[in-house]
Amino acid sequence: MRWRRTVVKKIIVLGAGYSGVLTAKKLAKKLKNDKDVEISIIDKHRYHTMLTELHEVAGNRVEEDSIRISLSRIFAGRKVKVITDTIESIDYDKQVLKGSDASYEYDYLVLASGSKPAYYGIPGACENTLPLWSYDDAVRLKQHVFSMFSQANSENDPAERKKLLTFYVAGAGFTGVEMAGELAEWVPQLCEQFEVKREEVKIVEVDLLNRVVPVLPEKLSEKTERRLRKMGVDIKLKTGIVSVGEDYIEYKQDEELYRDTTCTVIWTAGTECADVAQTSAQLKPVRRGRIEVDEFLRAKTHDNVYVAGDNMFYMAPGSTIPVPQMVENCEHSASTITGNLLTDIKGSGEKEKYDPKFHGVMVSIGGRYGVANVGGAKKKINLPSFFAMFVKHFINIIYFVQVLGWNKVFGYMKKEFFTIRNRRSFVGGHFSNRTPSFLLVPLRVFLGFIWVLEGFKKLNEGWLNSPKLFQFFQGANQFFENALSGGADANAGATAAEGGAATVDVLVNWNIFGIIKVII
Repeated sequence: MRWRRTVVKKIIVLGAGYSGVLTAKKLAKKLKNDKDVEISIIDKHRYHTMLTELHEVAGNRVEEDSIRISLSRIFAGRKVKVITDTIESIDYDKQVLKGSDASYEYDYLVLASGSKPAYYGIPGACENTLPLWSYDDAVRLKQHVFSMFSQANSENDPAERKKLLTFYVAGAGFTGVEMAGELAEWVPQLCEQFEVKREEVKIVEVDLLNRVVPVLPEKLSEKTERRLRKMGVDIKLKTGIVSVGEDYIEYKQDEELYRDTTCTVIWTAGTECADVAQTSAQLKPVRRGRIEVDEFLRAKTHDNVYVAGDNMFYMAPGSTIPVPQMVENCEHSASTITGNLLTDIKGSGEKEKYDPKFHGVMVSIGGRYGVANVGGAKKKINLPSFFAMFVKHFINIIYFVQVLGWNKVFGYMKKEFFTIRNRRSFVGGHFSNRTPSFLLVPLRVFLGFIWVLEGFKKLNEGWLNSPKLFQFFQGANQFFENALSGGADANAGATAAEGGAATVDVLVNWNIFGIIKVII
């Protein structure tokens, strides 16, 4: 008897961001019964971070662990090996990833290593700013802002206080606007806690753009700008940052050079591919290190390397710009790559061409306000603030269902709605972190409805035409007098109120008050 030697095909997903996690999950589901395939996901962290929610932690709206999900928990019981390592280089010809701990061979590679902040060669930007592009960045930024107010509390020098309480946000895209909104919403609580006057705090958003979040329709951009200004944010558009120092920022506006003192410059002014993708010369990276792919999302130089999410550079047919680096692109590319990898492994079927269809964009400006432009390819609509925030949370919930199931959904809802602090939610104070008042909402609605019904009932009974309360209380008084005197017939008091609105029903025909009187 001869044994057939089976060659196991190795798939490695590099990066545990949105596209990496979704690709690994989809592959595990499709190949769960295929023993000839091995799936691994490699990341330098043991957790997956909700990058679109970083501003909520940085602005102290939600707890730190609410945007972090353990990879071992995501892939528990699934056919995915989780490897924690930092990949330093990739040899695409030998099909080997070289990490700080070990080397990893692959047959198919999904490059989903994500992005990093881009500093555009601006002097001091990398060394003296606070980026917002990772879990650690968000925690560090929150602690820094808190520290600035704490120091200002004990600082008497006006110049030093100004420096401590001046906050610059570099970039007016999605992340910059959301961070500025969270910071402006958090400031009133910080001012109260550290006895700082609100007018002492200065929040400035700077960008070369001519309007905030230009991917939004112009009407929504204007609405976003008005909201930020209303929250106390000074917006400087068509303004370029020249340099950043330890305690200052220099910028150019209308050919004039300005310098302002500050201890805080938050950097959200753009991204580029992560180092491991950007330095892959064999894949011939293009704009900002992104890898050019074909219609099947394969690297144009290597058929067994697929590129997903922020790492891919793809021009859809008929388009003049590459697909944007957005979460929806991560989800679409994960689905396309999964299908095409299955075709490669099975050796049959047709590959799926990538056909990106984006359904809109949403921006939150603090926890209570947002804007959204959503719809199909042909028609999109602008949503009011409440519904914009509702859609944003609903999309997050759908993502959590895909990644971790309903347990994470309940945890997300608890942290976003039920235990939120200082009314920083689009549902306001109807949900509280002090008491389980959310359980009383149905009761409140029910009681309100009953009150309305009773009001109409009393109108029909003529309560506005003749006095009714006098007869009611006269009968009630007689009832209790009989009860306390030991009278057995409690109906006497009720009879005295006949013709009024009240009727006392004796549920148990016992002289309860008489019994109590005897006992005493």
